[in-house]
Amino acid sequence: MPKMKTKSGAKKRFRVRGSGTIKRSQAYKRHILTKRTTKNKRQLRGSTGVHSTNVDSVKAMLPYA
Repeated sequence: MPKMKTKSGAKKRFRVRGSGTIKRSQAYKRHILTKRTTKNKRQLRGSTGVHSTNVDSVKAMLPYA
């Protein structure tokens, strides 16, 4: 049987941590930042986990992760 393909968009956006949780970067940090407050931009730094309601669909897109 052929290998399953990983979704290219998902492999660029998600990483699986050692504990098995999925890491993602924050949205709303690319452009049109002049209207955002400094506090808002600061709180969008770093990474966060994928919400529990979306974990199954993300794992389906990353079959070998």
